[in-house]
Amino acid sequence: MVTALKETVNFVTAPAILITMAAVVFFLAMRYRIFWKPRVALAAGLAGASFFVVSLFDPNFALIVKKPDNIPIVALLFLVGFFVWLAMSQALENDDRIARGEAVREASGGEAEKTSVWPNLVYTEMLAMILVTVVLIVWAIVFKAPIEEPANPARTPNPSKAPWYFLGLQEMLVYFDPWLAGVVFPTLIIVGLMAIPYIDKNPKGNGYYSFKERRVEITIFLFGFLILWVLLVILGTFLRGPNWNFFGPYEFWDTHKLEALVNVNLSEYFWIRLLNRRMPSMLVRELPGMLLVVLYLGVLPVLLATRERLLVVPVGRGRRVTVIPGLRKYYEKLGPARCSVFVLLLLCMMALPIKMVLRWLFNLKYIVAMPEIFFNI
Repeated sequence: MVTALKETVNFVTAPAILITMAAVVFFLAMRYRIFWKPRVALAAGLAGASFFVVSLFDPNFALIVKKPDNIPIVALLFLVGFFVWLAMSQALENDDRIARGEAVREASGGEAEKTSVWPNLVYTEMLAMILVTVVLIVWAIVFKAPIEEPANPARTPNPSKAPWYFLGLQEMLVYFDPWLAGVVFPTLIIVGLMAIPYIDKNPKGNGYYSFKERRVEITIFLFGFLILWVLLVILGTFLRGPNWNFFGPYEFWDTHKLEALVNVNLSEYFWIRLLNRRMPSMLVRELPGMLLVVLYLGVLPVLLATRERLLVVPVGRGRRVTVIPGLRKYYEKLGPARCSVFVLLLLCMMALPIKMVLRWLFNLKYIVAMPEIFFNI
């Protein structure tokens, strides 16, 4: 029975299943308020803590999570969940207050427009500073520093992992070329975060938590942060072992584990498997992939900006479900320049889950593969 449960957990935590399930739960949570009720959140937290404590009895699980390097990631897993719930619960409470015509929680007595820095902010920061200092001192005394042996070119670590805050980028290397995963996407992340105040000038939601007034913006940000960053960090920390192979949480990290490399480029799908022809020259060979990239980054933004619904699926009895919404109202609200930047950043962010799905379903390696000039997408 225990072995069957462990095998089930190992199967469910495979990247394709884990990320898909997390995305589904995320969008359900963004849609239904029941996920943010205190009892539901407490039950989820206790279930996660119980799973963690019981799993410590498994030697393979304990060996990974008890590493000094990984203890902060365990804490991050629970702290991120708690603070996201806290922010969302306060936002939903404020939405109810606004609907009733009451002041938001952040408005102190007699100061609905502003809150003094002293003592409201400085006092809280001082207490937080003292608490964090105590935690760090205790941590430094109890746990040994994760210092390894001096660098030895004849004995490289396996797996060779980046620092935890870069593990999301290292996981992206599974799906993208290094120039994209290591240069372009990190730059777009930084530029995108810098551009948020200039793209969205709506004053609603400034200075207080609110979900209703920022539903789309908060959903997009949390999807990028939780699913495309925190989850990839957790996956890279606990589920990627020797040779960057996937290992379940209860699976032994066998350095001799081999996985078949069955990934295929789009050009091979098109010319060999579809048309049953030999590969032509480089530019002609990659023409289908280049056309897809142009359509994705050139034509799709125009369609999104000019339509309220891009893809609608009928479900019977005259009902239709919007699968891909349009961004026409954002084009009218933001204008051509700001909407163009917004759509470009959004499409670049969504390129990661799209590439993941293509890899899981079709073993697609590159959409455009030009190793002759070191250019792959």
